[in-house]
Amino acid sequence: MDQDMVMRARVMLLSANTRVVRGVAGLWIYRTLTPVEPEVYGSKLAYVLVEACASPLVRDLPERRMALLDEAVEVATALSPANPFRDKVLAKALNARRRELEGSSVS
Repeated sequence: MDQDMVMRARVMLLSANTRVVRGVAGLWIYRTLTPVEPEVYGSKLAYVLVEACASPLVRDLPERRMALLDEAVEVATALSPANPFRDKVLAKALNARRRELEGSSVS
């Protein structure tokens, strides 16, 4: 992992002054930091990935929404069972993925 990118992500996170950074910036920050400290940032990455599925940027891109949800499930599943946020974000990701699959089978 490029340490300059990690440092930049940490600075962006600190300067955001919010509990969870959302949107494209949040995706970049948490995707950068999760490989370095998965138990700290993985649950936030999974959360932001699920939120990103509602973005107008992917409204008409069902394959992209499913890819985001698959990534969210993968990240949440990789968290330690001892992680206090694992069950909540995994359930959120799995439910969103199920809804997406149900919605695509209706079309």
